[in-house]
Amino acid sequence: MNWSARTRAVNSGRLDGEGDPANVPITPASHLGLGYAREDATDTWRAFEAAVGDLEGGHATAFASGMGAVSAVFDLVPAGAEVVVPTDSYAGMRDTLNHAEASGRLRARRLDPRDVDGWLAAAGEADLLWLESPTNPSLVEMPIERIAAAAAASEDPPIVAVDNTFATPLGQQPLSLGADVVMHSATKLIGGHSDLLLGVTVAATERLAEGLRAARRRGGATPGALEAWLALRGMRTLPVRYAAVSATAADLAKRLGEHPAVVAVRYPSLGGGVVSFELTDAASADAFCTHLRLIRHATSLGGVESTVERRAALAGDSHVPAGLLRFSVGLEDPDDLWADITQALERLG
Repeated sequence: MNWSARTRAVNSGRLDGEGDPANVPITPASHLGLGYAREDATDTWRAFEAAVGDLEGGHATAFASGMGAVSAVFDLVPAGAEVVVPTDSYAGMRDTLNHAEASGRLRARRLDPRDVDGWLAAAGEADLLWLESPTNPSLVEMPIERIAAAAAASEDPPIVAVDNTFATPLGQQPLSLGADVVMHSATKLIGGHSDLLLGVTVAATERLAEGLRAARRRGGATPGALEAWLALRGMRTLPVRYAAVSATAADLAKRLGEHPAVVAVRYPSLGGGVVSFELTDAASADAFCTHLRLIRHATSLGGVESTVERRAALAGDSHVPAGLLRFSVGLEDPDDLWADITQALERLG
């Protein structure tokens, strides 16, 4: 049967033998017979990988963190390879690439995610294209399909990797658009409860998946048993959570856009639970955060609780407008969230 994504999120990766438990058990094993778990996978990892791979349409590999997954993707290309990344993107990824560039491991080229012509040209020149769509924190949507098509048509096609953390497999499936590898920080929306660190890649081919598993094996970025189990549990409710936060985020983005204290609002067309909006300056944005009573002033995103953060205040994000706030919408009542936002804005004077 051609089950919907909502149905597959609930059922993929489950054991289906007679007498099997309803949920895949936690497997706290350091070795599996004569080999260490890092050389293969435990049943808990396999179940989580099966669920994510089913939704993304590829071969999934779980890692100890999102950064472990990022590093494994960079490991797919040889020393001296050129990697192209968006100027607006996750600071942790850029820090890892900066280190690889400083050590001579990789060459980096940074392009504005809005520079479509630049990305199409880079598709015929680079070894790895790292796309992020929507970008963090400006929420720019990149034309994945066009860039992937340009890469495939080049004489020596680069690997096209897409960070799909914000969109999740419910918002888009980059492999179906021509990408080679998808990466998620499962710490965020997939896990969904701010209680784990985990990353996952999904490759279009078994050959690429084996390269990623080999990087995990060599680097030791293996997921913990409890973390994999929690992430799988989070996956079960991802469709209903994604629908709920998308509805609330779209509603609040509209209200924010009509408020006189808000300079600009950014919300992606594909939905999701993240809204970025700008106040006049850094001082106003910082004061707004201190006046909040319900929404947490905290980093990260994708949990059941709403959080807000002024990204330009963080190391590596100085390119972000000073008054920009990244708002991760949780599962609270939309009217309660709006009441908290408006009282904080009113106190700015």
